Amino acid sequence: MENDHHTMKLTDIYDAILVLKGKDEIERFLTDLCTPQEMESLKERWHVCQLLYNKDLSYRAISELTGVSTTTVTRVSRFLHNEKNEGYKIALERIKNVKKSNDNSCNAIKYSGMRKKT
Repeated sequence: MENDHHTMKLTDIYDAILVLKGKDEIERFLTDLCTPQEMESLKERWHVCQLLYNKDLSYRAISELTGVSTTTVTRVSRFLHNEKNEGYKIALERIKNVKKSNDNSCNAIKYSGMRKKT
């Protein structure tokens, strides 16, 4: 029963995030929810994740670039590459697809603006 109570509280947080509209509301919610140090940790882990996903850098190079420990880099890498949750991968792939879609839309707009009028 204790475990159900813990899960319900996390589910409530997930539900709260899902009803927020836009980056500003999410930022405000997370700022209220997390301490400044927790926010910094979230930011650092996400930066490490992006570097591991996008670059061919060593753990040590990522540690030096970001200022986080190699232990943190290793942990993020494990969750990115080996754990079944795949939360990092889902977010990274969706961001990549949105950017690609936006780039294609911008290119289509640019191209259509270059057509001769008849």
